[in-house]
Amino acid sequence: MSATGELAGLDDKRAAWVADAWQHVTAERLRDLITGLVDVPSPTGDEGPLAAHIAATLTTAGCPARVQPLDDRQANAWARLSGDGTGPDLMLYAPIDTLTVGEESEDLPWIGPELRDDMRPRATVHDDLIVGLGASNPKGHAACVMMAAEAIALAGVPLTGDLVAAFGAGGMPTNARPGSRRLNTGQGVGCSFLLEQGVWTDYALIAKPGWTVSPDEVGLVWFEVTVHGTHTYVGSRHRLPYDNPVARAGEVTRHLEEWFVEYAERHTSGTVAPQGIVSSIQGGWPRMAAVTPASCTLMVDLRIGPDTTPMQAKREFMAAITALRDKNIDVGAEMVLAIPGTSTDPESWICRSATASWAAFEGREHEVIRGNSGATDANILRGRGIPTVRVGMPKVTDSLFDIDFARGMNTVSVQAMEKLTRHLIRTAVDTVTRSRAEVEGRAA
Repeated sequence: MSATGELAGLDDKRAAWVADAWQHVTAERLRDLITGLVDVPSPTGDEGPLAAHIAATLTTAGCPARVQPLDDRQANAWARLSGDGTGPDLMLYAPIDTLTVGEESEDLPWIGPELRDDMRPRATVHDDLIVGLGASNPKGHAACVMMAAEAIALAGVPLTGDLVAAFGAGGMPTNARPGSRRLNTGQGVGCSFLLEQGVWTDYALIAKPGWTVSPDEVGLVWFEVTVHGTHTYVGSRHRLPYDNPVARAGEVTRHLEEWFVEYAERHTSGTVAPQGIVSSIQGGWPRMAAVTPASCTLMVDLRIGPDTTPMQAKREFMAAITALRDKNIDVGAEMVLAIPGTSTDPESWICRSATASWAAFEGREHEVIRGNSGATDANILRGRGIPTVRVGMPKVTDSLFDIDFARGMNTVSVQAMEKLTRHLIRTAVDTVTRSRAEVEGRAA
């Protein structure tokens, strides 16, 4: 016999195991987990205290966990529920660092004129909603991974393969913050270290925003664009050659912003629509407004689809820069970071299991969300050869607040957390209770 409803597609034995684990998923427990995570600050490079909190929480709940330091400030956390060795191992993964810091000294004025409550590492409860820095992305998703592992452990599901719950430092698209002892603190450094140190599985599911099953996503390349000009003095502007690189940078930015639109149209394929932005400008002496600098620099983030290599993107971008030189603008560019986009075969076991889970929850065929341009540590996992899908929660839209980018990151629905957790449990049990031959499509 086969189960029905949200258990549809599972045999009776696995449906019973999933249902048993679901009994341990409660709104109260999820609320406790997410408030605990939000209340421990974890900006990129300083995730050590949160990793310790996660490991202690999981261990207390019956999931033996440990902290994995990268240095004296940054750390991963991970737990393992061991199977009998006959089945495939699965990793449920979530990053744990926040994109911004939650302190005026680093976030202002770039995030806005002030730090709102949702921009601070302090959880507040508004009925179903939890608000605080990273409450949805990434901490709400990390809480769901914690809850899924805890529930499966409490239910005593007999596992054939190991279930690993992993929480990575440095998952945000950022380089080191001021004062860091290492330059490589972001861009998936924690996930990479986790794998290098042997925490490896046959399949992975990363919990990140978007209520869909995504087998692919964009990568990214960064460019430093240097606009050259003439160092001169305001009192001599009318007497000496004048070529202000700050003014020229505006022309360069306008040109690139228009080019990004055309680039995205050419590279939209599958579920991805790779975008680009000019993100920052540096140049000149703020203390000395009387003079122009000889150059200024712009930073560019250009997203790339799985079918575009970093070198292909570099050549396209350099062609766009060359077009500016034809307009007598002295400008150059250098690629300073590259992370390829990746994809997993839709016929891979993890894709099929996660998609079947989604369809059972919704009572309809899986709906693919297209036009994506967000990158995650899934690229690190897939890039190392681990078939990986991404599943997450939709952004909160029905809220007491106007939802902008920051509030979307910092507001989570406990009800949505419960749904994602149940999905994670179903997919996990469907995977780590089988033989390797079953998931690899071989005859037993």
